[in-house]
Amino acid sequence: MKKETLRKNFEEAVAEVNNYTEALPADLLLKLYAYYKIANKNFDNPGSKTPLINAFKANALIQARNISRREAMESYIALVKKEIKK
Repeated sequence: MKKETLRKNFEEAVAEVNNYTEALPADLLLKLYAYYKIANKNFDNPGSKTPLINAFKANALIQARNISRREAMESYIALVKKEIKK
């Protein structure tokens, strides 16, 4: 997939998640969070006011730390297609 097409598909998948109104499972949200952060090269510490949530987010990032930006975008898109666009 070309870089421009990948970026466009990624942005569409992000919009799909942002517009989704039903509750999503926590494990799915954590995977999406990690892929999104890696895809956008945003490695700031999680910003929740709840330490436990920060710990879960940090753990999700650690688990996905060895993937590239491209892989993160592709994984995000695939997860949205599989779990949200059923």
